[in-house]
Amino acid sequence: MYEQLKRDRAVIDFEDVLLLTVGILQDRDDIADHVRSQYQHFVVDEYQDVSPLQQRLLELWLGDRQSLCVVGDASQTIYSFTGATPDHLLNFRTKHPDATVVKLVRDYRSTPQVVHLANGLLSQARGRAAEHRLELVSQREAGPEPVYTEYADEPTEAEGTARRIRDLIAAGVPAGEIAVLYRINAQSEVYEQALADAGVPYQLRGAERFFERQEVRKAIHGLRSAARFGNNDPLLDDVVDLPSQTRAVLSGNGWTTQPPAGSGAVRDQWESLAALVRLAEDFAKARPAATLSDLVTELDERAAAQHAPTVQGVTLASLHSAKGLEWDAVFLVGLTEGMMPITYAKTDEQIEEERRLLYVGVTRARLHLGLSWALSRSPGGRASRRPSRFLGGLRPGSASSGNRGAGGGGGVEHGRQRQQGHRWCGQAQAPQPGPVPGMRKDAHRRG
Repeated sequence: MYEQLKRDRAVIDFEDVLLLTVGILQDRDDIADHVRSQYQHFVVDEYQDVSPLQQRLLELWLGDRQSLCVVGDASQTIYSFTGATPDHLLNFRTKHPDATVVKLVRDYRSTPQVVHLANGLLSQARGRAAEHRLELVSQREAGPEPVYTEYADEPTEAEGTARRIRDLIAAGVPAGEIAVLYRINAQSEVYEQALADAGVPYQLRGAERFFERQEVRKAIHGLRSAARFGNNDPLLDDVVDLPSQTRAVLSGNGWTTQPPAGSGAVRDQWESLAALVRLAEDFAKARPAATLSDLVTELDERAAAQHAPTVQGVTLASLHSAKGLEWDAVFLVGLTEGMMPITYAKTDEQIEEERRLLYVGVTRARLHLGLSWALSRSPGGRASRRPSRFLGGLRPGSASSGNRGAGGGGGVEHGRQRQQGHRWCGQAQAPQPGPVPGMRKDAHRRG
């Protein structure tokens, strides 16, 4: 369908540009000779992310020459869904036996504590890329240990993260030097809300704000129409409760009970719709008598709160879009099984790519690094989630961590119990009495 659409509109994309260039250089020796005479030497950065098509184009540019320098790290191969493979990097010495190899192990970005955790993460890796991993050596002075925090639920995790960020800003860390990184874009909404509630400016990278995404705007439009004309909507004939009504309406926008296989735009759109479904479920729990109109009002208020002018603030980004960037403080959030590694990562190689993705996230931090997870999705939910397997042996108290662990000293903090409930339509829901399982009122360290 995509290829047909391009033909109908007489347009090409970037992959087509590469493909056509390869075709020209293969079929027209005169053009190939001209290009080779004009460009003598080539340097390729991020060589681990080169696709077979890009590699073929590089070979055609080079011809019979060997004037080539490549820079790459097989441990940062995270774009296999685009066709990227580290094989070209790992096979470089075989193809170019006279090449000089320089191992760049000095890390000038991160503190020894951050580098220690990054090395520990890769020490558990498997596969060919892992066999060629480098042991980084920090060139910076010592800094604070990475902080591991366990929360009762996702909203509490977001609020706790926003609170830590506010404290860092108060201590002098610029908001633009702080990032919150997550696995998929659909995770951004709860952090957008928490930062907005905390009065912390933020910006999204690599994705539109949650309520500005086309699929979200279209879904809210559908919910608004259903709220107004629901009596004439056959989708709502057999459903009564608010969550069921929401699911019925969003099914017309592409939401299904099971997520689509694999990753990409279709999966991202489904995740956005699924986030709306979860929000409706939480809203109905907090306000059992709420109607579809009430939900639309709540969504409009949330959207309005997040439509502030673009400012220089805390960066919210997916791990993929954070590649190549760095900040003084990084918060890696949502580190649970099913999200890291992502649930559709099934094969050993897919699992290892998820590990490398987390490694990329860790190495974005210069000084402060926080890693957190929530035991349940919503407040009062069953604490059935488990921390990511990649943290095993790294976070204090986990298997094989010993007295200190590769993740550094200190213990696992338990997020402070929420002092206020959800903001539903501008009203505060009173907190439930008694302790939340696995948490204490005040943050504390264990171990």
